[in-house]
Amino acid sequence: MAFPTENLRNTLSDAGTLGDKPGTASKRLNSVLVVDDETGILNSLQKGLASQFSLIETATDSDAANALLSRCHFDLIISGIRLRGRSGLEWIGQLRDQDCMTPVIFMTADADLRTAITALRAGASDFILKPFRMEQMQTAVGRCIERQRLKRENFLLRRQVTTVHEGSGIIGSCDLVLGVCEVIRRVAPMPSTILVQGESGTGKELAALAIHNFSGRDGSFVPINCGAMHAELLESELFGHAKGAFTGAVKSREGLFSYADGGTLFLDEIGEMPLAMQTRLLRVMEDRAVRPVGSNRETPVDVRIVAATNRDLKAEVDKGNFREDLYYRLNVLSIRMPALRERIQDLPELVEHFANSIAADLGVAVPKIREDELKRLAQYDWPGNVRELKNVIERCLLLNHQPSQSLPGCVPDLGPGSGSANDDDLTLEAIERRHILRVLDMENGNKSAAAWILGVSRKTLERKCQSWGVSS
Repeated sequence: MAFPTENLRNTLSDAGTLGDKPGTASKRLNSVLVVDDETGILNSLQKGLASQFSLIETATDSDAANALLSRCHFDLIISGIRLRGRSGLEWIGQLRDQDCMTPVIFMTADADLRTAITALRAGASDFILKPFRMEQMQTAVGRCIERQRLKRENFLLRRQVTTVHEGSGIIGSCDLVLGVCEVIRRVAPMPSTILVQGESGTGKELAALAIHNFSGRDGSFVPINCGAMHAELLESELFGHAKGAFTGAVKSREGLFSYADGGTLFLDEIGEMPLAMQTRLLRVMEDRAVRPVGSNRETPVDVRIVAATNRDLKAEVDKGNFREDLYYRLNVLSIRMPALRERIQDLPELVEHFANSIAADLGVAVPKIREDELKRLAQYDWPGNVRELKNVIERCLLLNHQPSQSLPGCVPDLGPGSGSANDDDLTLEAIERRHILRVLDMENGNKSAAAWILGVSRKTLERKCQSWGVSS
């Protein structure tokens, strides 16, 4: 059954198109393939989209389009539904089966709701009715690009597994830290690869994020720990994979290089990367293009690489554990994050920062750290650096005692009424009980408020209180 043009447009808009901004094509999407059996449409789109795309190729049928796709990557496909030989829906369906995930805008003169739904199910980003004004096509292109941007942002939000400090600032005012910040500000706008070195816990990811924030790049900051997964999984995570590339690959997926396009890819623990993966990474860095696992298609990417390691990579090269050519490719510029013992004068600032932020997260009062406590902390060697300091401050907030009592070798005092500091007092159950009761006391026995602060359900809290014989 046919539908009026306006009703069909409204239906399609509700079905999944985003935004309504004509002419908002991203500068990174610079190539488009237009396929239609009407040469007038091809000529019109070639002129009308010239301001949005640096490369516009046209074809009158799917065979000619496939020939172009085999030679070049396209960021967008605009296709008619009725083509010579076979329909555009059938052709795009075949491309999807072959791992081509390029966004598609369909055009047609004769459309009904069933055709529209079939097109959207085939992976169409939008649907344009002929005849159309050029402003309508520009709007559709803008919607398509916005949808791709939101898709990437949503993926990164779901995948994010690390938390970065508020404001993404490096805390400290000693000469070493100020020198690092100055180098970051100077080199961040450049596209060069940067290697961040330093001991574990010194804030290498924080430095990488600062580089990205000062770079002016409009893409995302995408972190990955190269030592947290085996080679095959790491390859799929970085480069993506085609449908059927391995057992369990039920559909194609873009890799992190694609999601970092226009932004920064942070390769943490690069020294842990397997040698086979080092070879593939070097190839991608040189060619600036990625090929998903199981695919024969390469996709160009614009990614700034920041790598980090706590190892001596030059020594690893001498041992044969790290490729020498990749080492020199990564080490265009090196930034060394100082250990906490080298910047001990920053300790008061760091303690204050962690005390305020962690107290807010836990919903407890900000502790008052005495001067003599800061002196004791300054005498400690801090092998775990800033990360260890953060953990010490969190423990002191949980147990309501001074930070020095959380240092290794010191038995914590669990507060008044805890009894002697024997082994029973130091069990996880005892610590949990004391913290929960302290939060309950702080909330004047309000279990709903205490449960919200503790991040548990009221039912769980009541069950624990009942097992301890606590009624209010």
